[in-house]
Amino acid sequence: MRIERTKNATRNIVVGMILKIYQLLVPFVIRTVMIHMLGMEYLGLNSLFTSILQVLNLAELGVGSAMVFSMYKPIAEDDSATINDLMRLYQFYYRIIGIIILTVGIIITPFIPKLIKSDIPSGLNIYILYYLNLVATVISYWLFAYKNCLLTAHQRSDVISKVTIITNTVMYVSQIIALLLFKSYYIYLIIALLGQILLNIGTAITADRMFPEYRPSKIFNKKLSKDINQRIKDLFTSKIGEIIVNSADSIVISAFLGLTILASYNSYFYILSAILGFVLLFLQACTAGIGNSLIVETLEKNYNDLKELTLIVTWITGFCSCCLMCIYQPFMKIWIGEENIFPISCVVCFVIYFFFRCVNQLFIVYKDAAGMWHEDRFRPLATALTNLILNLILVQIIGIYGVLLSTVISTLVVGMPWLLNNIFTVIFHVKMGEFLRNFVFYIGVTCINVLLTYMACEAIPVGGIMCIVVRLILCCIIPNAFYLLAYRQKKEFKQAVMLMDKILGSKVHFLHKILIKLL
Repeated sequence: MRIERTKNATRNIVVGMILKIYQLLVPFVIRTVMIHMLGMEYLGLNSLFTSILQVLNLAELGVGSAMVFSMYKPIAEDDSATINDLMRLYQFYYRIIGIIILTVGIIITPFIPKLIKSDIPSGLNIYILYYLNLVATVISYWLFAYKNCLLTAHQRSDVISKVTIITNTVMYVSQIIALLLFKSYYIYLIIALLGQILLNIGTAITADRMFPEYRPSKIFNKKLSKDINQRIKDLFTSKIGEIIVNSADSIVISAFLGLTILASYNSYFYILSAILGFVLLFLQACTAGIGNSLIVETLEKNYNDLKELTLIVTWITGFCSCCLMCIYQPFMKIWIGEENIFPISCVVCFVIYFFFRCVNQLFIVYKDAAGMWHEDRFRPLATALTNLILNLILVQIIGIYGVLLSTVISTLVVGMPWLLNNIFTVIFHVKMGEFLRNFVFYIGVTCINVLLTYMACEAIPVGGIMCIVVRLILCCIIPNAFYLLAYRQKKEFKQAVMLMDKILGSKVHFLHKILIKLL
């Protein structure tokens, strides 16, 4: 089967962008309504359940990714028999995963209250709430989940995005109405459960209509099963590392600091993740081009591209860091209330985490583009375990600061150095000295930039919404002007300008002219 890759990719990016904006704005409204109707403790409880179930999702072990990858070849060859065999395997695996999650979820039930420090809202049955979340997760695997692979493997994730937007809209509107009218967290979770059922059924119906020729085989293909099991083993450590990083912080905060602090933490992290998501769109868009360049271009050319992209990413990330540092607190005061905000020192930790998370993602893009899975298989797990151990130790000593710093330390001390070493050893075959000197320079410039921009914003005595507006204007001017002055004479800057000009071309005329003039 011939797949229109460019058309599908464009369609996926556009619809995916719409979905990302949708998933940013609508849940923001939901969180706001929950804070005002129920309280911060409920928001924290919701975050805790999400994190616990993310840990239980460890049972998935990358089955979905392995299955989708296995479908690429038979789809290209119009091998319907193999596709049907794979669907049978996918169906079988997901039923087993659902059973494992349900079993483990029931086993850990007695420990759930121990993960919550004191501030459980009165009148709530924690066990009922937990089981509502658990059943929703199990259903996500049991109810036609295997049919998602057809859409994903055919490069039609845009269809999944559309179904998600439609079903989630019904769910979110119902949840908002339930919170406003009944102020019931039980009804809120029941609606979430029904929403998951609706999403699975909607996706299955759509997949059946688009690909009626594919149905799960009645025979279990053992040979295919062995191949997929091998791929799952390759993804095992990365999956564990990902789950620990995404879930450990929330569970540790709930267990040691309480639901209220967890709610505040996740509110801050929600904003950070939203900005991070948009920065990652730029990086994800570069992955295919980097992959192609690594094959057809010289090592010198690719190394120079890395240096140029590092400058661009540190500029973009540094600008966003300035915005976060200056606008975080005024925005959070309006959103969650002054009594629930963290000290400015915590904001500094969030900003540091954001900066290095974004830059590290650039290096991950190179790893992915080069297919460097085997060499990098232990790094995610080692980073995650370091993060978890530091979390458990530091949270008891310095509280919320320990949670924030553990993530930064594990990235800077373990994850990033390990990843860079792998990249330079496997891909470029050169020493890191020159690159690290430039990188340290970019970090220093960014630190000064953030400090100057923050001092300028603090010097203007404006409150409320106007404070956010004024600071946003200053953040658009000061950081970019400073970066221009600091980087203009560097060789990498001029090369980066040429690279951006190549990317932009004549599509954005005014930016194109500005970039040309900078040379």
